[in-house]
Amino acid sequence: MGRQPSSKPTSFDIAYLAGVSQPTVSRALRGSRSVSLATRQRIEAIARELNYSVDKNASSLRSQRSNTIALLFFEDPTPDESNINPFFLAMLGSITRQCAAHGLDLLISFQKMEDDWHVRYQDSHRADGLILLGYGDYTLYKQRLEQLVGHGTHFVRWGSVGDDNIGSTVGSDNVGAGRLAGEHLLALGRRRIAFLGHADEHYPEFADRYQGLCAALQARGITPDPLLQVDALTAEDAGQAAARTLMERDVSFDAIFAASDLIAIGAMRALAEKGMSIPKNVAIVGFDDIPAASLTSPPLTTIMQDLKGAGELLVETVLAQVEGRALPPTMLPARLVVRRSTSG
Repeated sequence: MGRQPSSKPTSFDIAYLAGVSQPTVSRALRGSRSVSLATRQRIEAIARELNYSVDKNASSLRSQRSNTIALLFFEDPTPDESNINPFFLAMLGSITRQCAAHGLDLLISFQKMEDDWHVRYQDSHRADGLILLGYGDYTLYKQRLEQLVGHGTHFVRWGSVGDDNIGSTVGSDNVGAGRLAGEHLLALGRRRIAFLGHADEHYPEFADRYQGLCAALQARGITPDPLLQVDALTAEDAGQAAARTLMERDVSFDAIFAASDLIAIGAMRALAEKGMSIPKNVAIVGFDDIPAASLTSPPLTTIMQDLKGAGELLVETVLAQVEGRALPPTMLPARLVVRRSTSG
Protein backbone atom coordinates (compact mmCIF):
# COMPACT_ATOMS: atom_id res chain seq x y z
CA MET A 1 0.00 0.00 0.00
CA GLY A 2 1.32 3.49 -0.92
CA ARG A 3 2.43 6.04 1.62
CA GLN A 4 -0.43 8.10 3.06
CA PRO A 5 -0.05 11.72 4.17
CA SER A 6 0.48 12.00 7.95
CA SER A 7 -1.40 14.38 10.28
CA LYS A 8 1.62 16.71 10.25
CA PRO A 9 2.75 16.95 6.62
CA THR A 10 6.39 16.27 5.79
CA SER A 11 8.49 16.61 2.67
CA PHE A 12 8.05 12.85 2.18
CA ASP A 13 4.28 13.34 1.98
CA ILE A 14 4.76 15.99 -0.69
CA ALA A 15 7.16 13.71 -2.58
CA TYR A 16 4.57 10.89 -2.55
CA LEU A 17 1.78 13.12 -3.86
CA ALA A 18 4.01 14.78 -6.47
CA GLY A 19 5.52 11.51 -7.65
CA VAL A 20 9.10 12.65 -7.09
CA SER A 21 11.91 11.95 -4.64
CA GLN A 22 12.21 13.70 -1.27
CA PRO A 23 15.52 15.40 -2.26
CA THR A 24 13.73 16.83 -5.31
CA VAL A 25 11.09 18.30 -3.00
CA SER A 26 13.80 19.85 -0.82
CA ARG A 27 15.53 21.42 -3.82
CA ALA A 28 12.26 22.67 -5.26
CA LEU A 29 11.18 24.35 -2.02
CA ARG A 30 14.58 26.08 -1.83
CA GLY A 31 13.91 27.52 -5.30
CA SER A 32 16.70 25.52 -6.93
CA ARG A 33 16.83 25.89 -10.71
CA SER A 34 18.04 22.28 -10.93
CA VAL A 35 14.34 21.36 -10.67
CA SER A 36 12.20 22.23 -13.70
CA LEU A 37 9.73 25.10 -13.36
CA ALA A 38 6.73 22.83 -13.91
CA THR A 39 7.89 20.41 -11.19
CA ARG A 40 8.64 23.27 -8.77
CA GLN A 41 5.20 24.74 -9.30
CA ARG A 42 3.51 21.35 -8.76
CA ILE A 43 5.46 20.76 -5.55
CA GLU A 44 4.77 24.29 -4.27
CA ALA A 45 1.03 23.86 -4.97
CA ILE A 46 0.93 20.58 -3.00
CA ALA A 47 2.88 22.17 -0.14
CA ARG A 48 0.35 25.01 0.05
CA GLU A 49 -2.55 22.54 -0.04
CA LEU A 50 -1.03 20.63 2.89
CA ASN A 51 -0.16 23.85 4.78
CA TYR A 52 3.44 22.69 4.78
CA SER A 53 6.16 25.16 5.81
CA VAL A 54 9.90 24.67 5.49
CA ASP A 55 11.86 24.44 8.74
CA LYS A 56 14.80 26.61 7.68
CA ASN A 57 16.88 25.77 10.72
CA ALA A 58 16.54 22.03 10.24
CA SER A 59 17.14 22.36 6.52
CA SER A 60 20.27 24.39 7.09
CA LEU A 61 21.65 21.88 9.59
CA ARG A 62 21.10 18.99 7.19
CA SER A 63 22.66 20.75 4.22
CA GLN A 64 25.34 22.66 6.16
CA ARG A 65 24.03 25.77 4.44
CA SER A 66 23.21 29.09 6.02
CA ASN A 67 20.80 30.09 3.21
CA THR A 68 22.55 33.47 3.31
CA ILE A 69 24.56 35.33 0.68
CA ALA A 70 27.07 37.99 1.73
CA LEU A 71 27.17 41.12 -0.43
CA LEU A 72 30.46 42.97 0.07
CA PHE A 73 30.99 46.52 -1.19
CA PHE A 74 34.46 47.84 -1.85
CA GLU A 75 34.79 51.28 -0.25
CA ASP A 76 34.82 54.21 -2.70
CA PRO A 77 35.24 57.90 -1.77
CA THR A 78 31.87 59.62 -2.26
CA PRO A 79 30.61 63.17 -1.54
CA ASP A 80 27.85 61.86 0.76
CA GLU A 81 30.32 59.77 2.83
CA SER A 82 28.40 56.56 2.08
CA ASN A 83 31.64 55.17 0.59
CA ILE A 84 29.56 53.18 -1.91
CA ASN A 85 29.60 53.86 -5.65
CA PRO A 86 26.03 55.03 -6.53
CA PHE A 87 25.97 52.58 -9.44
CA PHE A 88 26.30 49.66 -7.01
CA LEU A 89 23.67 51.12 -4.71
CA ALA A 90 21.28 51.09 -7.66
CA MET A 91 22.08 47.39 -8.22
CA LEU A 92 21.21 46.51 -4.61
CA GLY A 93 17.44 46.34 -5.20
CA SER A 94 17.75 43.71 -7.92
CA ILE A 95 20.14 41.59 -5.84
CA THR A 96 17.79 41.77 -2.84
CA ARG A 97 14.74 40.75 -4.89
CA GLN A 98 16.56 37.82 -6.48
CA CYS A 99 17.73 36.56 -3.08
CA ALA A 100 14.17 36.83 -1.76
CA ALA A 101 12.90 34.84 -4.76
CA HIS A 102 15.19 32.00 -3.69
CA GLY A 103 14.34 32.29 0.01
CA LEU A 104 17.85 33.55 0.79
CA ASP A 105 18.89 36.14 3.36
CA LEU A 106 21.30 38.88 2.30
CA LEU A 107 24.14 40.02 4.56
CA ILE A 108 25.66 43.38 3.52
CA SER A 109 29.04 44.66 4.56
CA PHE A 110 32.23 46.32 3.28
CA GLN A 111 35.15 44.36 1.87
CA LYS A 112 38.55 45.50 3.09
CA MET A 113 41.78 44.33 1.52
CA GLU A 114 43.19 43.26 4.87
CA ASP A 115 40.20 41.07 5.84
CA ASP A 116 40.02 37.29 5.37
CA TRP A 117 36.57 37.13 3.77
CA HIS A 118 36.39 33.35 3.56
CA VAL A 119 37.02 33.07 7.31
CA ARG A 120 34.51 35.78 8.21
CA TYR A 121 31.70 34.45 6.02
CA GLN A 122 31.81 31.06 4.29
CA ASP A 123 34.17 29.23 6.65
CA SER A 124 32.17 30.37 9.68
CA HIS A 125 28.92 29.33 7.93
CA ARG A 126 27.60 32.90 8.10
CA ALA A 127 27.16 32.82 4.31
CA ASP A 128 27.13 30.21 1.56
CA GLY A 129 28.80 32.50 -0.95
CA LEU A 130 29.99 36.04 -1.63
CA ILE A 131 29.01 38.73 -4.13
CA LEU A 132 31.80 41.30 -4.53
CA LEU A 133 31.08 44.79 -5.89
CA GLY A 134 33.97 47.13 -6.69
CA TYR A 135 37.66 46.41 -6.39
CA GLY A 136 39.93 49.46 -6.76
CA ASP A 137 43.26 48.67 -8.44
CA TYR A 138 42.76 45.25 -10.06
CA THR A 139 46.48 44.40 -10.08
CA LEU A 140 46.33 44.40 -6.27
CA TYR A 141 42.83 42.95 -5.95
CA LYS A 142 43.49 39.88 -8.11
CA GLN A 143 45.82 38.49 -5.42
CA ARG A 144 42.85 38.32 -3.06
CA LEU A 145 40.72 36.64 -5.75
CA GLU A 146 43.43 34.01 -6.22
CA GLN A 147 43.35 33.34 -2.48
CA LEU A 148 39.57 32.90 -2.57
CA VAL A 149 39.82 30.45 -5.47
CA GLY A 150 42.57 28.50 -3.71
CA HIS A 151 40.42 28.26 -0.58
CA GLY A 152 37.41 26.98 -2.51
CA THR A 153 35.23 29.98 -1.59
CA HIS A 154 32.01 30.39 -3.56
CA PHE A 155 32.08 33.90 -4.96
CA VAL A 156 31.21 36.06 -7.94
CA ARG A 157 32.30 39.61 -8.67
CA TRP A 158 31.07 42.39 -10.94
CA GLY A 159 33.81 43.45 -13.34
CA SER A 160 35.48 43.06 -16.71
CA VAL A 161 34.62 39.70 -18.32
CA GLY A 162 37.51 37.96 -20.08
CA ASP A 163 39.16 34.60 -20.66
CA ASP A 164 41.70 35.33 -17.92
CA ASN A 165 39.15 35.98 -15.15
CA ILE A 166 39.98 34.64 -11.71
CA GLY A 167 36.90 32.91 -10.36
CA SER A 168 33.42 33.83 -11.60
CA THR A 169 32.89 37.30 -13.04
CA VAL A 170 29.69 38.93 -14.28
CA GLY A 171 29.76 42.22 -16.17
CA SER A 172 28.62 44.35 -19.07
CA ASP A 173 29.95 44.20 -22.61
CA ASN A 174 32.24 47.15 -21.95
CA VAL A 175 34.03 46.98 -25.30
CA GLY A 176 30.71 46.96 -27.15
CA ALA A 177 29.42 49.80 -24.97
CA GLY A 178 32.52 51.89 -25.66
CA ARG A 179 32.07 51.32 -29.37
CA LEU A 180 28.42 52.37 -29.03
CA ALA A 181 29.41 55.64 -27.35
CA GLY A 182 32.04 56.34 -30.00
CA GLU A 183 29.68 55.61 -32.89
CA HIS A 184 27.08 57.97 -31.41
CA LEU A 185 29.57 60.85 -31.17
CA LEU A 186 30.97 60.15 -34.63
CA ALA A 187 27.45 60.17 -36.09
CA LEU A 188 27.07 63.69 -34.65
CA GLY A 189 30.13 64.82 -36.60
CA ARG A 190 32.57 64.75 -33.67
CA ARG A 191 36.08 63.60 -34.58
CA ARG A 192 38.36 64.64 -31.71
CA ILE A 193 36.92 62.45 -28.94
CA ALA A 194 38.71 62.47 -25.59
CA PHE A 195 38.50 59.64 -23.06
CA LEU A 196 38.61 60.37 -19.33
CA GLY A 197 39.43 57.30 -17.25
CA HIS A 198 42.28 54.86 -16.69
CA ALA A 199 42.94 52.69 -19.73
CA ASP A 200 45.31 50.01 -18.45
CA GLU A 201 45.42 46.73 -16.52
CA HIS A 202 44.82 48.52 -13.22
CA TYR A 203 41.20 49.30 -14.17
CA PRO A 204 40.20 46.74 -16.85
CA GLU A 205 36.55 47.85 -17.18
CA PHE A 206 37.69 51.36 -18.09
CA ALA A 207 40.33 49.93 -20.43
CA ASP A 208 37.65 47.88 -22.22
CA ARG A 209 35.50 51.01 -22.70
CA TYR A 210 38.47 52.86 -24.16
CA GLN A 211 39.21 49.90 -26.43
CA GLY A 212 35.65 50.08 -27.76
CA LEU A 213 35.97 53.81 -28.41
CA CYS A 214 39.26 53.28 -30.27
CA ALA A 215 37.63 50.55 -32.39
CA ALA A 216 34.84 52.96 -33.40
CA LEU A 217 37.39 55.62 -34.34
CA GLN A 218 39.56 53.23 -36.31
CA ALA A 219 36.53 51.95 -38.22
CA ARG A 220 36.13 55.54 -39.49
CA GLY A 221 39.81 55.78 -40.41
CA ILE A 222 40.66 57.94 -37.38
CA THR A 223 43.82 57.15 -35.41
CA PRO A 224 43.23 57.55 -31.64
CA ASP A 225 45.35 60.38 -30.21
CA PRO A 226 47.02 59.33 -26.92
CA LEU A 227 46.99 62.97 -25.79
CA LEU A 228 43.17 62.75 -25.67
CA GLN A 229 43.24 60.06 -22.97
CA VAL A 230 43.53 61.24 -19.36
CA ASP A 231 43.57 58.95 -16.31
CA ALA A 232 40.72 59.39 -13.83
CA LEU A 233 39.09 57.35 -11.07
CA THR A 234 35.34 57.20 -10.47
CA ALA A 235 34.76 60.45 -8.62
CA GLU A 236 33.52 63.91 -9.56
CA ASP A 237 36.68 65.68 -8.40
CA ALA A 238 38.77 63.22 -10.42
CA GLY A 239 36.70 63.97 -13.52
CA GLN A 240 37.06 67.70 -12.97
CA ALA A 241 40.84 67.37 -12.57
CA ALA A 242 41.09 65.17 -15.68
CA ALA A 243 39.17 67.66 -17.81
CA ARG A 244 41.41 70.48 -16.58
CA THR A 245 44.47 68.40 -17.51
CA LEU A 246 42.99 67.78 -20.95
CA MET A 247 42.49 71.49 -21.54
CA GLU A 248 45.99 72.30 -20.26
CA ARG A 249 47.46 69.99 -22.92
CA ASP A 250 46.30 72.50 -25.50
CA VAL A 251 44.96 69.84 -27.88
CA SER A 252 41.72 70.25 -29.79
CA PHE A 253 38.73 68.13 -28.79
CA ASP A 254 35.04 68.34 -29.58
CA ALA A 255 33.72 65.47 -27.45
CA ILE A 256 34.41 63.57 -24.23
CA PHE A 257 33.58 59.96 -23.44
CA ALA A 258 33.93 59.55 -19.66
CA ALA A 259 34.47 56.11 -18.16
CA SER A 260 31.74 56.81 -15.57
CA ASP A 261 28.95 59.31 -14.96
CA LEU A 262 30.75 60.71 -11.91
CA ILE A 263 33.81 61.47 -14.05
CA ALA A 264 31.54 63.05 -16.68
CA ILE A 265 29.78 65.24 -14.11
CA GLY A 266 33.13 66.50 -12.82
CA ALA A 267 34.27 67.18 -16.39
CA MET A 268 31.12 69.23 -17.03
CA ARG A 269 32.03 71.46 -14.08
CA ALA A 270 35.55 72.00 -15.46
CA LEU A 271 34.20 72.92 -18.90
CA ALA A 272 31.74 75.36 -17.33
CA GLU A 273 34.64 77.05 -15.53
CA LYS A 274 36.17 77.80 -18.93
CA GLY A 275 32.89 78.99 -20.41
CA MET A 276 32.65 76.05 -22.82
CA SER A 277 29.12 75.18 -23.93
CA ILE A 278 27.77 71.62 -23.78
CA PRO A 279 27.11 70.22 -26.36
CA LYS A 280 27.82 73.16 -28.72
CA ASN A 281 31.57 73.19 -28.02
CA VAL A 282 31.96 69.77 -26.44
CA ALA A 283 29.56 66.82 -26.46
CA ILE A 284 29.77 64.51 -23.43
CA VAL A 285 28.84 60.86 -22.89
CA GLY A 286 29.04 59.18 -19.47
CA PHE A 287 28.69 55.58 -18.33
CA ASP A 288 26.36 53.92 -15.76
CA ASP A 289 23.19 56.09 -15.90
CA ILE A 290 23.22 56.81 -12.17
CA PRO A 291 20.22 58.89 -10.94
CA ALA A 292 22.27 62.12 -11.03
CA ALA A 293 22.89 61.72 -14.79
CA SER A 294 19.42 62.98 -15.68
CA LEU A 295 19.71 65.93 -13.27
CA THR A 296 22.84 67.59 -14.67
CA SER A 297 22.64 70.74 -16.80
CA PRO A 298 22.32 69.74 -19.55
CA PRO A 299 21.12 66.18 -18.77
CA LEU A 300 23.87 63.65 -19.46
CA THR A 301 23.87 61.22 -22.37
CA THR A 302 25.18 57.97 -20.96
CA ILE A 303 25.51 54.21 -21.29
CA MET A 304 22.92 52.32 -19.24
CA GLN A 305 23.93 48.97 -17.80
CA ASP A 306 21.32 46.29 -17.14
CA LEU A 307 20.91 46.64 -13.37
CA LYS A 308 18.04 44.17 -13.10
CA GLY A 309 19.83 41.56 -15.16
CA ALA A 310 23.07 42.20 -13.27
CA GLY A 311 21.53 41.57 -9.85
CA GLU A 312 19.76 38.44 -11.04
CA LEU A 313 22.85 37.04 -12.75
CA LEU A 314 25.13 37.70 -9.77
CA VAL A 315 22.81 35.79 -7.43
CA GLU A 316 22.22 32.97 -9.93
CA THR A 317 25.97 32.58 -10.51
CA VAL A 318 26.96 32.27 -6.84
CA LEU A 319 23.96 30.01 -6.17
CA ALA A 320 24.96 27.75 -9.05
CA GLN A 321 28.38 27.34 -7.41
CA VAL A 322 26.81 26.50 -4.05
CA GLU A 323 24.50 23.91 -5.62
CA GLY A 324 27.14 22.44 -7.94
CA ARG A 325 25.31 23.45 -11.13
CA ALA A 326 26.61 24.79 -14.44
CA LEU A 327 27.25 28.52 -14.36
CA PRO A 328 25.00 30.84 -16.40
CA PRO A 329 26.33 33.25 -19.09
CA THR A 330 28.38 36.10 -17.68
CA MET A 331 28.12 39.12 -20.01
CA LEU A 332 25.23 41.57 -20.33
CA PRO A 333 24.60 44.09 -23.13
CA ALA A 334 24.39 47.82 -22.41
CA ARG A 335 22.45 50.53 -24.24
CA LEU A 336 22.84 54.21 -25.05
CA VAL A 337 20.54 56.75 -23.37
CA VAL A 338 20.61 59.97 -25.39
CA ARG A 339 20.07 63.27 -23.54
CA ARG A 340 20.96 66.90 -24.20
CA SER A 341 24.69 66.71 -23.41
CA THR A 342 25.13 65.39 -26.97
CA SER A 343 21.90 66.29 -28.76
CA GLY A 344 20.98 69.69 -27.29
